[in-house]
Amino acid sequence: MNVGFIGLGKLGLPCALVMDNKGHNVYGYDINPQVKDILDTKEIPYREAGTPELLKNHNVTWSSVSEVVTNSEIIFVPIQTPHDERYEGTTRLPEERVDFDYTYLKEGMRVLANEIKKQGEDKIVVIISTVLPGTIRNEIKPLLNDNVKLCYNPFFIAMGTTRNDFENPEFVLFGMDDQEAYNKAKEFYATIHSKPVYKCTIEEAEMIKVTYNTYITMKICLANVVMEVAHKLDNVNCDNVMKGLFLADERLMSPKYLLGGMGDGGGCHPRDNIALSYMAKKLDMRYDWYENLMICREEQTEWLADLIIEHKDNLPIMILGKCFKKETNLTVGSPSILLKNLLEERGEDLEMYDPWVDSTEINLTKKLYFIGTNHDIFLDYKFPEGSIVLDPWGIIKHREGVKVIRIGR
Repeated sequence: MNVGFIGLGKLGLPCALVMDNKGHNVYGYDINPQVKDILDTKEIPYREAGTPELLKNHNVTWSSVSEVVTNSEIIFVPIQTPHDERYEGTTRLPEERVDFDYTYLKEGMRVLANEIKKQGEDKIVVIISTVLPGTIRNEIKPLLNDNVKLCYNPFFIAMGTTRNDFENPEFVLFGMDDQEAYNKAKEFYATIHSKPVYKCTIEEAEMIKVTYNTYITMKICLANVVMEVAHKLDNVNCDNVMKGLFLADERLMSPKYLLGGMGDGGGCHPRDNIALSYMAKKLDMRYDWYENLMICREEQTEWLADLIIEHKDNLPIMILGKCFKKETNLTVGSPSILLKNLLEERGEDLEMYDPWVDSTEINLTKKLYFIGTNHDIFLDYKFPEGSIVLDPWGIIKHREGVKVIRIGR
């Protein structure tokens, strides 16, 4: 099938490469010219498991918007809907609550719709971007015309594992008003995998997407609450508690995201809860659950700052890990950076180091080390005698001459 992309960023590019690898003819455009450099040099500047291999042998065609429309039977639109840095989750919660910024998405859809109308043929357009319920009908559809056959199909992926998550999703979600668009999109996905498809209204799909993300936040907050309780009680290991709950996988939960560590991060979760809190206030909801999840995340990070100060014993402090999760080099929304900022608020002087971000080698000296990101490489670090290691993930084993505090374990 001939497939188009308007947007080849950190979400769009890996998914376009998967489609290309499955034998589809992919035509892509992005407003950022650096994406063309990635396609030309076949080198990706961020860590995405499995994507560099696809990039080396790709046949994705860099195209103008006009060429994308001309050549494509179905056009995917994964344009970002960002917040500014205040809402990324690396600083204290701002007082103001705001919706996502739809500027890029609206402009991209306006340009795309105008080009489709100009060419005069109906085209199926699949929006992937995360939005609040009601946005597509109220903000996007007024920009379109009768030649645009629209479907909403948000992806459930995590940065760093985008290829695998796209190729092996739990399910495919379609919010649709147009049966033709749904049929074509469903036909297309049958060439990628055989996962189940869930069809609903556009507004329901919008709500499912953001609820999915905030549910992950809830799971992480719960795991970290259990970690703090276990740290303050005798004979309780938070990992053992959660592993016991894993057995109740019908009534309770899957094990994913349910081991103690740091708060959630990345380009979605902190900002999604900001937007959902905005929605809660707009709807005059009696209880803003989303805001309380954000408060929980911040307060849990405050408690970790308390522990660092309590245990530092006049040693210099170093946070190991800047990334929002292991084995990636993306720092957006990183709870480790939030922790650094909270410590600096208290007057603490500290360093941060991440082997996936920093180009220099680390010189391990006697310090208090806090494991902010659970990179596997930290397991091999030879901490000097007299060092203190605070580990909320429970990955660092006890070793002679080093005080290892496996928080909650």
